[in-house]
Amino acid sequence: MTADPYTGPTGTANTGPTDTAPRYTAPTDTAPTYTAPTDTAPTYTGPIDTADWHTGGEPFRIVPASPPAVTGHGPTVAERRTAAMADAGVQWTRALLCGEPRGHADMYGAFLVPPDDAGADLGALFWHKDGFSTACGHGTIALGAWAVATGLVPAPADGTTDVVIDVPSGRVTASVRTAGGRVADVTFVNVPGHVHARGVEVTTSQGTVTVDIAYGGAMYAVLPAYRLGLRVRPRDVTALVAAGREIRDALNAAHAAEHPEDARLSGVYGTVFTEEAGAPVERPDGTWLLHHRNVTVFADGQVDRSPCGSGTAARVALLADAGELRLGDELRHESVVGSVFRARIERSTTVHGRPAVVPAVTGTAYATGTSRFTVDPDDTLVPGFVLR
Repeated sequence: MTADPYTGPTGTANTGPTDTAPRYTAPTDTAPTYTAPTDTAPTYTGPIDTADWHTGGEPFRIVPASPPAVTGHGPTVAERRTAAMADAGVQWTRALLCGEPRGHADMYGAFLVPPDDAGADLGALFWHKDGFSTACGHGTIALGAWAVATGLVPAPADGTTDVVIDVPSGRVTASVRTAGGRVADVTFVNVPGHVHARGVEVTTSQGTVTVDIAYGGAMYAVLPAYRLGLRVRPRDVTALVAAGREIRDALNAAHAAEHPEDARLSGVYGTVFTEEAGAPVERPDGTWLLHHRNVTVFADGQVDRSPCGSGTAARVALLADAGELRLGDELRHESVVGSVFRARIERSTTVHGRPAVVPAVTGTAYATGTSRFTVDPDDTLVPGFVLR
């Protein structure tokens, strides 16, 4: 495969397949020399290098050399997430890279960590302004594109290469399609998704609304935007953020989204507001093309610019359960900024004694730059702030 113009933070280009694909291990000699903060005063000796990408307009900041507290040998990626949430130094680094002035309220990224075992190419801890999430579809798409573009996972000039990634919700695959030596698109094959609850009533300041709850690597509350008198459009985003926060908080206060097996995956992570963007179209082979639009409000009021990968996976589970999306059908899922994911059912399955589907979500990601973040010892605004 010819080298992609983007060579990533290491400067290595993809030179084509080898006998054994490299597995991600935490960098040693070339790792940034920062030290994690201790109890109160962080001891920072920087710098921190990142590779910035976007998927459908949603940012994704990749940190190849992650804090030592989450890169040691032994734990699974799910256990590393728990450790990250409890470690003051890891949280300080997340806040530094995510918050202003180095980031913003809607920044998103990941610390790369070793995978659970040799069956995966790398592991990822996804983060945002409020902490660490269990899943991230747009981030998985970006990581697949980055791994192939930088040569971490060798790929042919034309073909499809699987990048296997361990994330807190399980093992996922980014199938990267290359054409003419460049990444064309990435299909994110997620963990099984299922319907958690239907017709859950939630009291909001705008009245009582009914939502469905589904799991797509994280728990999502899903409802049509019209139930609040709103549309999926930029001018309604402020109102949708307020409603999304209310719905999430009310459901979590009621413990309405308890995962049947793993408490670490419990709780509503985001609210997905939907609308139909066009009537279903029957294709010549008898399958159907659905065209929906959505905006996902996740964590504490963050707005996903992309169609949201794990939110789309939850949407696939709901549509499959309702019989609106069958094997062979396709969902064209559009974001609030007009970017598009294409989603389908990879296969049907059963998890936790209930029907489930393995969703496949296709999109693409693009490099936006590389950064080397530093901290001036006299700077009083570290690790940063979020003004919202």
